[in-house]
Amino acid sequence: MPDSVLAAIIAGTATLSASLLQLRSALLREATRGQSATRRKGRIQLIILLVVVGGAAIAGFALSQWLTSGERLAQNTLQRELQARVAEISRTASQLELTRAGARAEIEAGVLRQIGTDGVVVTATVAACRPALVVSTPGMSSPLGVSAEAATPAVRACTEAEASPVTLCATIPGSAKVTEVEVFSRPADSDAPWSANRLVPGQESGQARFAEKYTQSAPEAGTQQVCQGFTHWSADHARLVRMIVRYSL
Repeated sequence: MPDSVLAAIIAGTATLSASLLQLRSALLREATRGQSATRRKGRIQLIILLVVVGGAAIAGFALSQWLTSGERLAQNTLQRELQARVAEISRTASQLELTRAGARAEIEAGVLRQIGTDGVVVTATVAACRPALVVSTPGMSSPLGVSAEAATPAVRACTEAEASPVTLCATIPGSAKVTEVEVFSRPADSDAPWSANRLVPGQESGQARFAEKYTQSAPEAGTQQVCQGFTHWSADHARLVRMIVRYSL
């Protein structure tokens, strides 16, 4: 219970107790007196006393209501201020989250644009082609002076049709637009710079060839793939291949 309400109750109780004591004293005096004039005077005092007691009770109740109304007003004001603070904090947190999300998206877009300018690089090593062996059929005679056990299978070169093509694929953003695809190829044991080994798609070089056109997959889950086929049919050495895909957003 608030202190103000408790004080009002105590004050009202004290006033009521004093009034009741005065009423009791008046009644005792009236009982001892037998005169009618005194009785009339005592009745008037009783009425006045009752009025005083009623007024004191009403005043105490009004005082307590006034004090509690002030406290209720203060509590309501404080509650409104707290609600306003909470709403302001919520708005600030939402704005901060939006700012962070926007800044993060802007940074990611900037990084992706830089990668697109530099190009996505894909490299691979393609082994030398292994042609099919030609084995002498049973019943054929061995060369003069060479036994059948010493005869070795004949080896022939690979053809482009026999080579197993490989595919180089680069992953780029789904909303990106391909601006350039560069392809390179050099022997695996060569240290020549890539810039000196750039090839034109569809053109043969060293028994190797890139496909004339690259393929582009449909965007899925925010990304897409750009792929370029490569065929190598040399049986002498392996080759290193390289593809650079540049794009714009």
